[in-house]
Amino acid sequence: MTKHLMSVVLLSTALATGCGGSSNETPQNPETPAPAPAAQPAPTEAPPPAAPAPAPRQTAPRQSAAPSRPAEPPAASNAAPAPRPVEPPKPVYRDVSAAVGTALSLSLITPLSTETAKVETPVTARLRQPVVVDGFTVVPAGATLHGDVTEVERAGRVRGRSRLVIRFSEVQVNGQRDPFRSNALTFEGEATKGEDATKVGGGAGIGAVIGGIVGGASGAAKGAAIGGAAGAGTVLATRGRDVELAEGTELNTSLASPYSVRVEVK
Repeated sequence: MTKHLMSVVLLSTALATGCGGSSNETPQNPETPAPAPAAQPAPTEAPPPAAPAPAPRQTAPRQSAAPSRPAEPPAASNAAPAPRPVEPPKPVYRDVSAAVGTALSLSLITPLSTETAKVETPVTARLRQPVVVDGFTVVPAGATLHGDVTEVERAGRVRGRSRLVIRFSEVQVNGQRDPFRSNALTFEGEATKGEDATKVGGGAGIGAVIGGIVGGASGAAKGAAIGGAAGAGTVLATRGRDVELAEGTELNTSLASPYSVRVEVK
């Protein structure tokens, strides 16, 4: 017991001495600087605000299928159905042909003369009457026919006649020209034999009168011969008549080959 008390007293004394000495002594070591505050990380840029999330789509709640019911038959209607439009009938065509020998009545447009015409001189004429086959008009009146002179000859000074031949090879309808071959048309000048005899006889008669007055009977005979020779010279110096075809001259010919067209059947 006594030992314990002594230990407590000694411990108390030691503690009191330690506390007093520390308060009066100057510290031998300089003061240690206080540690610097830790560096704070630099502020980083704030990230851009995130796009707002799309609002959730609102869907209508599914409705439960209604119970199926048998379809009701349509109510009977007294109205008549609308008529369907009637399509126009399609045209029907057929080929109609004018046969060889079909008559053609023409009116000449190009005046012609054997005095001036030459082979291949163009000739035109107009159809005076239409060409109709089985009630269909194959070539209308007024159509123009084109052709040319195929032969021409003037009359001789002593004998022979003037001669002119023409032929048509195309027809023109509404501006379109198609092959259209006609038979040849031949024209000849009038004969002058009667006139030539009159001229010769007239010259002989005048010579006889003059010879009779001058030398009697023998003179009349000589005068007739001389007068006849003079009359013959007049004939030799004069040509026969030329063929002259004026504009509007009526011509009649016929087809030399068939001519076909397509017509609409009404």
